[in-house]
Amino acid sequence: MRGSVPAPHTPAGQRRARRAAGAVASAALLMPLLGAGPAPDRASPAAASPDTLQQAFAAAAEKYRVPQSVLLAVSYLQSRWDAHSGAPSVTGGYGPMHLTDARTALAEAPHHSEGREDSRGDDARPALRPRPAHVDAVDLPARLRTLVKAAELTGMSLERLRTDPAANITGGAALLAFAQRDLGAPLSADPADWYGAVAGFSGAEDSGTAAAYADDVFDVLRTGEERTTDAGQRVALSPQPRMAPKKGQLRQAGLRAAATEGTECPAGVSCEWIPAPYQQFGDNDYGNHDLGDRPESQSVKYIVVHDTEGGWEGVINLVQDPTYVSWQYSLRSTDGHIAQHVKAKDVAWHAGNWYVNAKSIGLEHEGFLANPDSWYTEAMYRASARLVTYLADKYGIPLDRQHILGHSNVPGPTSAAVPGMHTDPGPYWDWAHYFELLGRPVKATARRNSAVVTIRPDYAANRPVFTGCVTKDEPCAAHGSSEVRLHSDHDEKSPLIQDAGLGTVPGTGVNDISSRVSTGQQYAVAERWGDWTAIWYLGQKAWFRNPPAQPTAVPAKGVVVTPKAGLDSVPVYGRAYPEASAYPAGVPVQAVSPLPYRLPKGQQYVVGDKVPGEYYYAVGFATDTHKVVVGKDEYYEIQFGHRVAFVRAADVTASAS
Repeated sequence: MRGSVPAPHTPAGQRRARRAAGAVASAALLMPLLGAGPAPDRASPAAASPDTLQQAFAAAAEKYRVPQSVLLAVSYLQSRWDAHSGAPSVTGGYGPMHLTDARTALAEAPHHSEGREDSRGDDARPALRPRPAHVDAVDLPARLRTLVKAAELTGMSLERLRTDPAANITGGAALLAFAQRDLGAPLSADPADWYGAVAGFSGAEDSGTAAAYADDVFDVLRTGEERTTDAGQRVALSPQPRMAPKKGQLRQAGLRAAATEGTECPAGVSCEWIPAPYQQFGDNDYGNHDLGDRPESQSVKYIVVHDTEGGWEGVINLVQDPTYVSWQYSLRSTDGHIAQHVKAKDVAWHAGNWYVNAKSIGLEHEGFLANPDSWYTEAMYRASARLVTYLADKYGIPLDRQHILGHSNVPGPTSAAVPGMHTDPGPYWDWAHYFELLGRPVKATARRNSAVVTIRPDYAANRPVFTGCVTKDEPCAAHGSSEVRLHSDHDEKSPLIQDAGLGTVPGTGVNDISSRVSTGQQYAVAERWGDWTAIWYLGQKAWFRNPPAQPTAVPAKGVVVTPKAGLDSVPVYGRAYPEASAYPAGVPVQAVSPLPYRLPKGQQYVVGDKVPGEYYYAVGFATDTHKVVVGKDEYYEIQFGHRVAFVRAADVTASAS
């Protein structure tokens, strides 16, 4: 939601988010990647041998008698071996082992209610703008204090464990050895003997979460991994395909069973039921979602990816408030644990567009949009990908960027709503890696010089300048990004593309999506000039650098639409609502109101789907008044700008390109 639930990325929201994550980070940001001395430029690898990190894993494994492969696999699931220049994750996890020291990371979540977006997004019901109850500080669970335990076991300082990757790896090895001894198990050289210790390393409080985490680690062990880290370190883990861990060890851990009854989750993830309330809280008012009967009553077309803008405990408290908004699932950063709050058949209030809400499932990921160093863990990415794959298969949702949406891709339902729409999960969500985990990697599907392109920069190397993470004009820390900036000409000094719906001067703000495209999005090519490619975007020709040696887009095939012959332009809509004649008696006709954009003749836009006009009427607590209205008018969903949009099928001509 503009920083998703629970908070928008208004300047006030950004300040609150920074207080939550920044306090943990402040000291660490001044430290170098390896050892002491001045902090390096984050855009450059540390001045160290490219195999230093691999050697650190070997040394730590030998010192604490942990199999090196186990140590490497645990670290990969935590951080993909990245050190993030000593900065913490959203839950205060540091270094390649994601050792947590989150005393100040779980401050009160910013209030979504202070933003401009109405998360329900339905004109037929007044906007919900509650003030959620204050979220009290909580005692941190063990999973958020592992760095302190590592300091106790190794005798190293907290600061060194935060900022020195070699020390951090040593701390992780010490924690694994401690977990193994705590189970009464020997420090075996056989990785199969370490399943229980790996499960314990997760810090999970229930057996399901611990098992899901350990299963992921041993999947990494079986398949192997190899990559170059954010600091230019080459790390490799050889595959062990016949690895058969001793899962029975988990019974010795004495963990509680999670409340899984009622959940709709795939096998292989940890999932518990923490219901959002459906109840009345005043005269003619209720929350925090609507009961439905999907997919029988209406299809589920979208999955919307959000970030929480707050810590886990606070977010879980908020979704249980009947005066607040809702979403179907929350995903925890430390271990990928999933909580389900709303049944998939029901309609949660999360996307700010009632048409999208009525046809989507919302996923909240623990994280902060405006803090590039509050990185997401591999455990959460993998759990999310498994959940999305399961939901997509169950409901027939295509695994592409016009159906797997970021909140930033959801259109404003009306012109008035456009400026207040949210921008999460933001430029630092790694869409390329996410789609690899979904089994649908973003790659070329056509030959060179195709009429359609798919945006696909190299995440690590693509580092556009963003501002506003700390103060309005201050540059954000240099960081990899999924997003590519657009210009009005084939010149980086030319003006950025303007968004007529926002009515603002475009800039480099981390929340300014007026002139940005994102990995996986597809656009029709308007022109090429040297290393530059122009696409049709918001009714304009928009340019981005796309050199053959380091492309930011790949050739693609697709269906495109353009105005029918004789039309100078056609209107663009933020929702696909039925024609007036489709509404039965007792259901108010909803306006089919265009957005402040036009699709001009001569321009083409890539189609994501063809859908009938549809409206879910649900404005009362009693479900017997709820109705799904389906019209005869059809719409094409198109990638129009950074957000998707809709055009009437009767207004355009579609063709393969």
